[in-house]
Amino acid sequence: MVVASNKDLLRITEALEQVRGQIVNDAVIRSDCRQLRLTLEDGHMLLVSVVVEEDNGKPRLDIDVTGVVQEPTHRQLEVSFEAEI
Repeated sequence: MVVASNKDLLRITEALEQVRGQIVNDAVIRSDCRQLRLTLEDGHMLLVSVVVEEDNGKPRLDIDVTGVVQEPTHRQLEVSFEAEI
C-alpha cells in the first residue's frame, strides 16, 4: 500500500526542512487522529494530516507549514444591538 508518492515525499521533506531545529511550544491532535498540529516557538505551525482522496478512497499523507499569524493592523468594526421592549 502506497501512502505517499515520491513527489509527496519530496514535498514533505522540504516542509520538515523548514522547521528543523525549531522548538515545539504546543502539540494538538484531532480526536479522530487525522491531524497533528505543532505550534513552533517562532509562531509557525506544522500541520500533519491524513487525507482520504475522493476519487479512489485511498489515504494520503499531507504536511504543511503555515506562516506566522500577523496581528491585524486595524480594529474590527464592532456593532452592538439593543433590544427594544
